[in-house]
Amino acid sequence: MDFGLSLTQEQKLVMTQEMQLSVKILQMSSFELQEHVEKELQENPVLDAKSIDANNEEKNKVDYKELIKYFEFDNYSHHSYEKNEDDDVSPFNFISEKKSLKEYLKEQIRDLDEKGYIKAICLYIIENLDERGYLAVKDKDISDELKISLELTEYCIQIIQSLEPDGIGARDLKECLKIQIYKKALEDDIIYTIIDKYLEALAENKYTFIAKELNIDVKQAQEYGDIIKSLYPKPSRGFYTGEEVKYITPDAYIKKIDDEYYIIMNDDILPKLSINEIYKEIIRNEDDKNAVDYVKEKLNSALFLIKSIQHRKSTIYRVLENILELQRDYFDYGEEYLKPMTLREVAESLEMHESTISRAIRDKYIYTSRGTVKIKDLFTTAISSSGTGEDVSVRIIKKAIKDLIDKEDKKKPLSDQVICDLLNKEGMNISRRTVAKYREELGIKSSKGRKRF
Repeated sequence: MDFGLSLTQEQKLVMTQEMQLSVKILQMSSFELQEHVEKELQENPVLDAKSIDANNEEKNKVDYKELIKYFEFDNYSHHSYEKNEDDDVSPFNFISEKKSLKEYLKEQIRDLDEKGYIKAICLYIIENLDERGYLAVKDKDISDELKISLELTEYCIQIIQSLEPDGIGARDLKECLKIQIYKKALEDDIIYTIIDKYLEALAENKYTFIAKELNIDVKQAQEYGDIIKSLYPKPSRGFYTGEEVKYITPDAYIKKIDDEYYIIMNDDILPKLSINEIYKEIIRNEDDKNAVDYVKEKLNSALFLIKSIQHRKSTIYRVLENILELQRDYFDYGEEYLKPMTLREVAESLEMHESTISRAIRDKYIYTSRGTVKIKDLFTTAISSSGTGEDVSVRIIKKAIKDLIDKEDKKKPLSDQVICDLLNKEGMNISRRTVAKYREELGIKSSKGRKRF
């Protein structure tokens, strides 16, 4: 072994904090971006989210130019795509507020004809329900915590389980289903046995096995299965639980006017960011060096945030322009006319990197005449067609598979091989294994699982 010194030359990309922030903002969904901007507004006193008066706009532009000499930063100009006041009001402004599950249960408890201490215990139990509406705490733990008897604890749990929605307060899935059966007055020893012992077999549609085990005919087993499958595994459905706050805000609107499509960026996502006038004066005075340095740092941060947001906006706009050009038939005639389109094709067309396109479309939505569409869903790979010689979108093939299964005779469902043969006759060059893969991605069971008796 020997030691020595040598010089080597290599290229390496070092991402600065600013570059990392720009990449991070590009891939944020509209909701994530809203949260990020709100956080920045709280932490950066230089940022101002108040609307700017039209008479002061020109003055503000001049002020920014005067401040440029104090900082080192890139050209912050960007393309602006303004939204006209005459545009339709977004339907997303009228999304109704979700009702809290726990508040709904508490309202029912307050109306009960029970003593005060019973209601207090019930309210405590409600606070221990998880996001599914299940009681995840053991009876003994409640008893020990409140220093009450197990009998009283069980009595109060039964009160909770008598409330709406049906199945609330259950300890597990089986009890949740049993509560719903009881409240629907569908009590039957066989249906309880299926819930207790054969839920897994039921999930796989093994009605022949269940019928043999319970000494009933297959059709009867299927009828019991239909009843159980109509029940709800999560009693909290439809209520706000605090665990899931997901709603969709489109980043852009695609509108057709006089046979031309226009992209209108959704400027309502964020407030209009500007620089607070007070901090501009601090920069001009330069009396307090520490204060000036602090403001310079915060102003640099604010300006880069504004630039990153505008870069995100212009990148999404350019991607949508390219998609409109490639997928004109889709916007005109619908999903059946969606052409194969990959990230690489769009990236090469826009002279961008694939990762940039991927970030630009991540969790982004557009509002079209056909509803709200996830941009990522418009990207799909292709399978060659043996008939026309043109490539067929995977999404179209999946739709064809679903249509065939929807129309099949449920007593004799189509096998994957039969579906494969039918699609090949339509000119889609596809194998049985690929059919099975796409069927599973669509969440559709095999022919055995779809069979009705």
